[in-house]
Amino acid sequence: MNLQETVNLIRPLDPAALAAALARQDSLIKPLGSLGKLEDLAIRIAGITGNVRQRLPRKCIVILCADNGICEEGVSACPISVTRTQTDNFTLGRTGVCVLSRQAGAFLRIADVGIADDRSCPGVLDRKIAKGTRNMSKGPAMSREEAVRSIETGIEIVEQLKKEGIDVIGTGEMGIGNTSTASAMLMSFTGLPADLVVGRGAGLTDAAWHNKMHVIERALAVNRPNPDDPLDILSKVGGFDIGGMAGCFLAGAALRIPVVVDGFISAVAALLACRIHPGVKEFLIPSHASAEPGYLHAMKAMGLSPSLQMNMRLGEGTGCALMFPILDMAMAVADEMATFEEGDIVNDFMVDIRPTADDRGA
Repeated sequence: MNLQETVNLIRPLDPAALAAALARQDSLIKPLGSLGKLEDLAIRIAGITGNVRQRLPRKCIVILCADNGICEEGVSACPISVTRTQTDNFTLGRTGVCVLSRQAGAFLRIADVGIADDRSCPGVLDRKIAKGTRNMSKGPAMSREEAVRSIETGIEIVEQLKKEGIDVIGTGEMGIGNTSTASAMLMSFTGLPADLVVGRGAGLTDAAWHNKMHVIERALAVNRPNPDDPLDILSKVGGFDIGGMAGCFLAGAALRIPVVVDGFISAVAALLACRIHPGVKEFLIPSHASAEPGYLHAMKAMGLSPSLQMNMRLGEGTGCALMFPILDMAMAVADEMATFEEGDIVNDFMVDIRPTADDRGA
């Protein structure tokens, strides 16, 4: 599917499945709403898939790898060669996401969408758009055509996973300098200033952090991305990895597959997908609250909140691996827990104490 075809396929959550899933949760032998977010997750996934009682055994984390030209300006403590090296390490099972995904029973699908060298690596899909983006502090990071291609690369990967029978997808990335591109995109979408959005990435000194903020502000001044045109923002100050993850979110919504959001970079990609089609929001499963300062602003811009607070900021899709077992538990409760009738309990004494929309300020 191309981008437009994907967008055209996105429909709302299944209302009948949502209603049936809520009714089942309310029939289980527990106080109404007492399992909190586990209930919310089960209901949300029922609305995505149309199935009230289901499991999600086939799990995959998609990792999009790409370099960023903005690294020429000293915005990262790491050399760009780390992108290539860490991509190789993914295939060897050595990284954080490798360890956590094994524990969660998930496999990795790794793609090179823009690493800055031409070496091939067994186990990595070659979907290179260019050898890194251009330096956005001097002009657009990529052409509009390259921006679309990056999104369509993510769409293609999810299409293939759908054919393989995948049940749930996580989104990860590897790209030195991508906290800078994500910050620039978030500032473009929201109008927030650099000091609220830009973090220290892999670990910057005070001087390097101030330089990073100034470089991003210069990139925005040079490119003047249009806040009402998500593709303009991606092309001028984005990255191929962010575009690829946005494609994963769009394809997940189109193909009715739940997609888990990782940390800051992944959240900005999710925001990009939501600005392309607002209906994508309903198909997103937030994982952990990244310690990067821009993360909660990206979540707020989508009207979402994280499920976990782990003080993590590694990226790679690590938060998705943590979220998968929680999804398994939510599915198990919906499928295995007895109802009041099955448990021989009369529930006419139950009172619904769940917060209303007014209580939540919605």
